[in-house]
Amino acid sequence: MTYEDAISALADPTRRAILDRLRAGPAAVGAVAEGLPVSRPAVSQHLRVLSDAGLVTMTPAGNHRLYSLAPTGIDSLRHYLDSLWDDALAAFQRATEEKAKQKGKKT
Repeated sequence: MTYEDAISALADPTRRAILDRLRAGPAAVGAVAEGLPVSRPAVSQHLRVLSDAGLVTMTPAGNHRLYSLAPTGIDSLRHYLDSLWDDALAAFQRATEEKAKQKGKKT
């Protein structure tokens, strides 16, 4: 999956709430849906989107399906964000060096 898929999936606050619940460990749809302001079928649809984005995995457990965070689900997103941070730091370094050069020319 791509970082765009992850960003798109995480744009929805209900999906972020679902991921937060799954941080505690695997859970069935009913447990994930408990207390959320959406129906169980809606939670199932959100879980499908998260799964399609590679953020969640599903494991059959008897007649239930347990959902959990995908171990490498955010790797592409993390790599993208790290590259943005690296670019920002490099730009800051260039600006600092340029300012130092200009200051040195004035003295």
